[in-house]
Parts: sequence; structure tokens; C-alpha cells
Amino acid sequence: MRIRALAIRIIRQFVRDKRTLALLFLAPLLILTLMKLVFNGNAVEPNIGVVQIPDAIVERLANSDAAVTTYEDSTAADKALKDGDLDAVLSLAGGKPAIMLEGSDPSTSKMVLLLLQRTMSAEAPGVAPAITYLHGNAEMASFDYFGPVLIGFFSFFFVFMLAGVSFLRERTSGTLERLLATPIRRFEVVLGYLTGFGLFTLLQAALIAWYAIDVLGLYMDGSIWLVLLMNLLLSLTALTLGTLLSSFASNEFQIIQFIPLVVVPQVFFSGLFNLDSMTSWLQQLSRIMPLYYGADAMRGIMIRGESWGDIQLDIYVLLAFSTIFALLNVLALKKHRSI
Repeated sequence: MRIRALAIRIIRQFVRDKRTLALLFLAPLLILTLMKLVFNGNAVEPNIGVVQIPDAIVERLANSDAAVTTYEDSTAADKALKDGDLDAVLSLAGGKPAIMLEGSDPSTSKMVLLLLQRTMSAEAPGVAPAITYLHGNAEMASFDYFGPVLIGFFSFFFVFMLAGVSFLRERTSGTLERLLATPIRRFEVVLGYLTGFGLFTLLQAALIAWYAIDVLGLYMDGSIWLVLLMNLLLSLTALTLGTLLSSFASNEFQIIQFIPLVVVPQVFFSGLFNLDSMTSWLQQLSRIMPLYYGADAMRGIMIRGESWGDIQLDIYVLLAFSTIFALLNVLALKKHRSI
């Protein structure tokens, strides 16, 4: 009887908690669906530009499942490579074949290089093409490509958890209610909490970036200050989002429930997986993911050596996310006290 009574109580508790039921039944389906769409997407064709290359080689490349674009001169091809429209450029330098790889993604570089070398060996046996890299080098590892995304993800994830749990404890302990009993305004409460938590997020962002670059030896071609700035903006976005969602949670377990719904989907659209393999409508979902912009800028700075002008759109978008979440935090405090 006691076992049955305890079991019935647990069942009733779950039935009353609609959020837990959604996490239990719907969240796994959502994640599995995203995994299916990501990993079962379209095959990615390498984009190769050719300059003054014989038609036989161009035709052979096209038949090798590569998207081939012919350019009249190397200037236009090099610009397309720099803009990220091409994975490699095949040209003739001094009568000999030359390959310039974009180089940001080591796996793509190896695939393209293997394809080009196989094609050249079939059409011109015994001729070894000269190989250069626009970004990176031949020793660049896969971790150097994924590392900038992981730096942003870990900063986002841990700050999100810290902010959500800490702000929830402020509420459940009665500290927030006592604070709101004073003449302080809602926006002052939000700014105060963001400033206090923000100090530790700044330290965490600096620590993660320093450790990844100086200790783990991640490839670094840009400014460390821009890396710190982007890491800080990602942390600020996670901070404002975490405090906002904590307003709708009554315990730490409900904060954890937001992870598969808020954090996990962003992983699929952050750049850890090739977005080009997804269908076009699915790619558009990345535009509403803060981690997509942070990871894109971090990878651009560390691998391609991009400057402020190249990443300013990502900076403005993350600032917009943080501002919107902060304003929503102010509105969420209305249910505690109207000022």
C-alpha cells in the first residue's frame, strides 16, 4: 500500500508538471528530428574556380561532383576565394598547375586537394601542382577548425547555467522580493544583476580564450582582443537569456529543462556541422541563434584573421540580442512588483 501510494503521488506530480512532461516526451523528438535533418542532408559539393585550365580538366572536375566556375583572370578568382565563395582555385603559374586552397576547414581542404590531385594526375601524370593556402596551413588540424566554435559554446553554456540558477536562487531565497520592496526601479535591478554577474562572465571569457589559444595551441591568426570581445558578447547574451528564462522556473531542475530546448538546438546551427548540407529553409533557422553569430565571428578572427569591419554585423546582432533579452527581463519583473 505504501509503495502504491508513493507511486501514485509521483505520477500525479508528473501529470501536474506539464513542462516536465514536455521535456520527457517532446524534447527527445525535437533533438532527434534536428539530427536527422542535419546528418541526412544534401551532399556538399566543393566549389572550385579554374583560371585558364584546359577544357578536358574542367570537364573531368565537373564529372567528379564538383561545382566548377571558370574565371577569365586570377584576380576575380582570388576575390571569390577570399569572399568564401570558393574552396580552391586551380590555375597555371609559369606553365605549371597551381592550387590555392581557402584553408579554413581542414577536412574540406583535404577533400578538395585529393580531388584536384587525382584529376591532375589523370590528365597530366608526373606533374606535381604547387599548393598554397589562403588561410591556415597544411599542418592545421580539425580541432583548430572546431575550436573557435567550442570556445563560444562553452562560454555561452556555462554562463547560461550560472545566470539561470543564480538568479533563481535570488528569487526563491526572498532576496529579490526584499530588494523590490525598496524604491529601486526594475531596470536598475536588471542592470545591477547584469553588472555583478558580468564581472565573472568577463573573467570566464578571458580564461577560456587564453587557455584555448596559449595552452591548447589553437590556430590563431587574428586579434586576441577581438576574440575576447566576441566571447564577452556571447557571455552577455547568455547572461541576459539565462536570467530571463529563470523568471519562468520555480527550481533548478526547471532551469535544466531549458537546455535541450534552448542550448542544444544552437549547437546544430553554430558551425560544428556543415550548414551547407542542410535544406535552405533549415539554414534560415541559424539566423535566430545567437551562437551562430558568435561562432562565425570567432572562426573568422582566429582562422581567417578578420578585423572589426569583417565581423561588425555579428557584433551588432549579439548586442541586439542582449538588449532585447535585457528589456524582456525588465518586463518579467512586473509579476514581482509593479513600479
